[in-house]
Amino acid sequence: MFPTKMDFSDQILKWYKTHQRDLPWRHTRDAYKIWLSEVILQQTRVDQGMAYYKKFVDRFPEIIDLAEAPEQEVLKLWQGLGYYSRARNLHFAVKQIMTDHDGIFPETYDEIIKLKGVGEYTAAAIASIAFGKPEVVVDGNVKRVLARMFGLEDVSKKLYNRSKEIMEKELDHERAGDFNQAVMEFGALQCTPQSPSCTRCVFKSSCYAFSNDMVDKLPVRETKKKPRKRFFSYFILHPQEKSIVLSKRSDDDIWKNLYEFPLIETISEANADNLLQEPDFINWFGNKAGIAESSKTFKHQLSHQTIFAKYYEITNIDAKLFPEGWKVVSLDEIADYPISRLMERFLED
Repeated sequence: MFPTKMDFSDQILKWYKTHQRDLPWRHTRDAYKIWLSEVILQQTRVDQGMAYYKKFVDRFPEIIDLAEAPEQEVLKLWQGLGYYSRARNLHFAVKQIMTDHDGIFPETYDEIIKLKGVGEYTAAAIASIAFGKPEVVVDGNVKRVLARMFGLEDVSKKLYNRSKEIMEKELDHERAGDFNQAVMEFGALQCTPQSPSCTRCVFKSSCYAFSNDMVDKLPVRETKKKPRKRFFSYFILHPQEKSIVLSKRSDDDIWKNLYEFPLIETISEANADNLLQEPDFINWFGNKAGIAESSKTFKHQLSHQTIFAKYYEITNIDAKLFPEGWKVVSLDEIADYPISRLMERFLED
């Protein structure tokens, strides 16, 4: 027998009251801070995101503080979290709030979802947790809990839609924020992807997956595409003593607006001889430029792509040929610029 509305709502709220983690954003109704936590925790574990949340709140305690900050500082503070579009969208959205809402965070789902980078989940989470609006959230934890509890064998959009229907049916309108957090927390701590604590679960007598020996089969896993392979050749240039050249990524691609060493991307792994023949190499450094040495290959895994990067030290360069926008900075100044984790790893190494 499936859990009834009263059973599910009451039981999971009772569970949440006892088992919820003590997290700083749960001690506030400040929509800005709740929003900040939601953005940071997208694609990020709580233990990793906690330090970033504290850094951002300390540096930008109010919306206006973040809105007035230069993007380079925001990206530098975000460095290491990945998915940098989250930081760029967050920065853009606080400016929207300053312009369109006089610096006051909007209260309704329909207004919140208009903010840059805010989707259905985030808008519902903020509306329910900060303002008590009867909106429901559906994330990976929610879908897993409901798929197992109610025997949902759907995938993709259909699983999302069915999960949302159940959440709306089960929602405790008087405690919408707590209810949403309870289901998500239950998925994060109890009904986990691997080795869930079924024998100690308050729903074990009414859980479809547990009763039918399908816990490891639900939710149904979708076939994932193989990550795309990319090959990066970075160039280390010292036009002056104790200086180095940085380039800002401007294309609509990974790490947009972050800094890196000048780069040539090839369709397969390159070597020094290949690179010396590349038109960009000749245009940037001149015909007399050479490659003194190269690093090992650094493999960097992102969600949908795998990057193989090597770093080459270039000699006999003609700095007059450098493209506009390249920056010559002292070695000590690199720490002031936001860079990718791939660049960090090279510098650490």
